Amino acid sequence: MAVTKKKAVRKAKKGERIRQVAAVPFRLNARGDIEVMLVTSRTTRRFIVPKGWPMKGKSGHKAAAIEAREEAGVLGKTLKEPAGTYSYWKRLASRFARVDVIVYLLEVSEELENWQEGNRRQRAWLAPADAAILIDEPDLSTLVRTLSIERPAPTASK
Repeated sequence: MAVTKKKAVRKAKKGERIRQVAAVPFRLNARGDIEVMLVTSRTTRRFIVPKGWPMKGKSGHKAAAIEAREEAGVLGKTLKEPAGTYSYWKRLASRFARVDVIVYLLEVSEELENWQEGNRRQRAWLAPADAAILIDEPDLSTLVRTLSIERPAPTASK
């Protein structure tokens, strides 16, 4: 768990907005089309992307990669630049808090058979348009539906 969760909850109790980081795991299928991985949340079983609190001493993209490993059981390269942001209302013990989430893309190179939260979550690979339908947060749904991966142009051989 992130070092800064207690700090975030204190901020939320004061009515301040708090921040999280998320990863959108992706891969290219045999046809070269993008697929994204969603996971179910532990409590409501809704489809979400792996996310968590910022971690002391870790950059946002590194924290997002750790969340993806723990929640989705995937390893890969996280792009350093955020893909976008979204906001949602998080249920705390006695109130709701507004959370701003910075989203990073994670190019999956390995799927673990067993992972930390594997017995509490399901995961699914989906086309971005299909994934967007399953996501309840409108801004995240839009981000996933319009996802595009910048690929370097092939170099000409001599």
